[in-house]
Amino acid sequence: MTSSALTGAALERVVEHVRAVGDGVVSTLGPDGAPQAAYLPLAVTPSGELVFDAREGSRKVANLRRDPRVAVVVGGPGGTTLQVEGVADAPEGADRERCAAAYRSAFPQFAASLVDPGIVVVRVQARWARWGDYRSSPPVVEELVGGDGA
Repeated sequence: MTSSALTGAALERVVEHVRAVGDGVVSTLGPDGAPQAAYLPLAVTPSGELVFDAREGSRKVANLRRDPRVAVVVGGPGGTTLQVEGVADAPEGADRERCAAAYRSAFPQFAASLVDPGIVVVRVQARWARWGDYRSSPPVVEELVGGDGA
């Protein structure tokens, strides 16, 4: 898989936001093409990859193995939001360990689950991202990467 399209200030914005918020909604495409969403803890690697874990038998994992396109919203009551569209995979080897380390660092209480063979570490690499701060008027909205997102 190729690396995330995030660089520079956009990369810093994504990493800072995900670390500050720590959760969000992940949307995948079901077998019939309908969206399926789940609210999850989210971590981020220094290179801007979003990371979460899921059970091997979950709808998320089945959906992503069939169609790796994913949308993620990291937001909250604080008035800022991050929208990401990209592709997901279940990294192996050194990439899995790097992603698992980011997840363990963010959520030490879930560290034991990462050694369970029934748990998949999922990595999302952004192809499009937008950050918004709706605490001011007018709101500040920044397109961070890509140009074909909605």
